[in-house]
Amino acid sequence: MADNSSVEIVEGCRLPVLRKNQEHEDEWPLAEILSVKEVSSRKLFYVHYIDFNKRLDEWVTADRLDMKKLQFPKKEAKTPTKNGLPGSRPSSPEREVVTTAPSRGKTLPTPVQVDFFNSKNDERLLWVTTDFVIVCQRFVGSFHGKSVNRQVAAKVHESNVGIVHNQDSQDSSDGIPTAPRMTGSLVSDRSHDDIITRMKNIECIELGRHRLKPWYFSPYPQELTSLPILYLCEFCLKYLKSLKCLQRHLTKCNLRHPPGNEIYRKGTISFFEIDGRKNKSYSQNLCLLAKCFLDHKTLYYDTDPFLFYVMTEYDSKGFHIVGYFSKEKESTEDYNVACILTLPPYQRRGYGKLLIEFSYELSKVEGKTGTPEKPLSDLGLLSYRSYWSQTILEILMDLKPDNGERPQITINEISEITSVKKEDVISTLQYLNLINYYKGQYILTLSEEIVDGHERAMQKRHLRIDPKCLHFTPKDWSKRGKW
Repeated sequence: MADNSSVEIVEGCRLPVLRKNQEHEDEWPLAEILSVKEVSSRKLFYVHYIDFNKRLDEWVTADRLDMKKLQFPKKEAKTPTKNGLPGSRPSSPEREVVTTAPSRGKTLPTPVQVDFFNSKNDERLLWVTTDFVIVCQRFVGSFHGKSVNRQVAAKVHESNVGIVHNQDSQDSSDGIPTAPRMTGSLVSDRSHDDIITRMKNIECIELGRHRLKPWYFSPYPQELTSLPILYLCEFCLKYLKSLKCLQRHLTKCNLRHPPGNEIYRKGTISFFEIDGRKNKSYSQNLCLLAKCFLDHKTLYYDTDPFLFYVMTEYDSKGFHIVGYFSKEKESTEDYNVACILTLPPYQRRGYGKLLIEFSYELSKVEGKTGTPEKPLSDLGLLSYRSYWSQTILEILMDLKPDNGERPQITINEISEITSVKKEDVISTLQYLNLINYYKGQYILTLSEEIVDGHERAMQKRHLRIDPKCLHFTPKDWSKRGKW
């Protein structure tokens, strides 16, 4: 490496940076310099590793920079004009918003009119209506060379074929709108994705017995961002600048659980419903904390139109926050979740699916089908795909004959039973690659691999919502005037 003192590194430069990978081996990925600062006469550089998750961004010292491969930022071309007016500044590739729904390099299925199955073996398949009808039966045999132990036949009506989305690409399932919707307690808005918001500004957060390393920027007051540790009251989420201030606050804070109504309790798990208008301070503090771990959202301070459902674990000291989701009081798009987060100390323990399951239990009580607001975070997408898959497979595998007749179920019935929106049911079947075109018909085939994998996953899923423990009465917010 060259002498770092001979070249001035400015924001926007790119060069390889030394980092340790998961195997703790040295690697030199390309990174962009987002900021430069001097601390105790030593220069520090904030780097974003190109094509890596933003949560890995960090401050590094000059000795970790490979100056031999330094790339200076290119001068921006003049912005193209439209109708004589200057256009917007071209965005970098990672800031571009996808405006087309189909997955890259893929085309959605062409609508097809499917005829009834006409074959000597047609007693194995049963068509009842022109809707998407599924017939399940036990079947051991061979399907396209694969061993199967259960076969599901489906007739796809022409109006439904067009909404079966190809899920090979992660982006295709996100349903990213052409423009950000300015709703949601934390909403997607890439226009604010500038240098400041691309940099983590909080070093460490102390929340109860946990110390959290934030992944992303959160707009806490600027005077607090230079502190080595930001202290939060784990019950009211008020932020304080020192341990002494926190201790003084705890002598005055009477809360030992989130404000609002406890609507669910089983064992040590409780859910509290918080009105964003009645408990505005708590709701805004919750959004500030959540933003530390959600990159694709921008803080939205108007919490009045939202309800917050906070999941907690109880012990002798109180109810400790595990995660939460928010939802609009009124949603014209049938969103039953605006934002959802499990805090890092509780991740990979089944709490994410529990939050999702709870959101659908609320939708069942409301008599509605719901879907999460898009785009989902990377972890959120994984959790929802897993939840939808397990929920739908559970229904298909539990179908039993009725009075000697083969069991039947429609997509609409699956949607009504689960409160999962019909489009999400169909896209999940497509993602699982269960839909096959066989002898002129669409049939769903569950292989032994799918069945065995599902059974193993359900054995590990110990946390479940018990509907009997839910005490929730939905409100008609359209008749309540202003919130």
